[in-house]
Amino acid sequence: MSSINIEQVMPVKLAMALANPLFPALDSQLRAGRHIGIEELDNHAFLMDYQEYLEEFYLRYNVELIRAPEGFFYLRPRSTTLIARSVLSELDMMVGKVLCWLYLSPERLANEGIFTQQELYDELLTLADESKLLKLVNQRSTGSDLDRQKLHEKMRASLSRLRRLGMVWFMGHDSSKFRITESVFRFGADVRSGDDPREAQLRMIRDGEAMFTESGQARQNEEEQGNDAGQAEEEE
Repeated sequence: MSSINIEQVMPVKLAMALANPLFPALDSQLRAGRHIGIEELDNHAFLMDYQEYLEEFYLRYNVELIRAPEGFFYLRPRSTTLIARSVLSELDMMVGKVLCWLYLSPERLANEGIFTQQELYDELLTLADESKLLKLVNQRSTGSDLDRQKLHEKMRASLSRLRRLGMVWFMGHDSSKFRITESVFRFGADVRSGDDPREAQLRMIRDGEAMFTESGQARQNEEEQGNDAGQAEEEE
């Protein structure tokens, strides 16, 4: 009985990719909605090396392995995807858009790319309609200090969620400071080709445009799981 040549089953380079020790953890991260940027040197280099073969691999699950113009990778599910999907909340989306705004700002270079949670909160209130933001966390909001405190807590939870998606990196154990990655352009696709990207992003923030669907397990109860969700998980 003749043995089957591996090339009759799958391309050798795909077999090499699947056998690589990096693949199991990276695959799990991609399926959970994480974006892999150049900051993750080994994982990003792996995806660059095997992109063509992994694209075919993920198509079997009806998801697309995408390399964005900025260079980061992520999985984009089709309507028939076999990988579970979830949609980010309105507040998650708004925080993401403001992060993209900050990424495009002169302050990013001045601050060496580092921002604080307070700076993010201040920009959120400055750029978006405060009354609408407060109603995202409490439909009966009266604009009280308690409502603003709750909004701040929800913003921290959104920031932590976006960190898990690869949009920001917390600075060591200090969750009050973070660095924004190019993956935030998922929230600013329209600004890639405009004459004034900051103006385009500001319009998206004020108009509340564009929601994208993430792959990964449903997170509908995640933001209710404790008020300390904004604290950093230790970066690997």
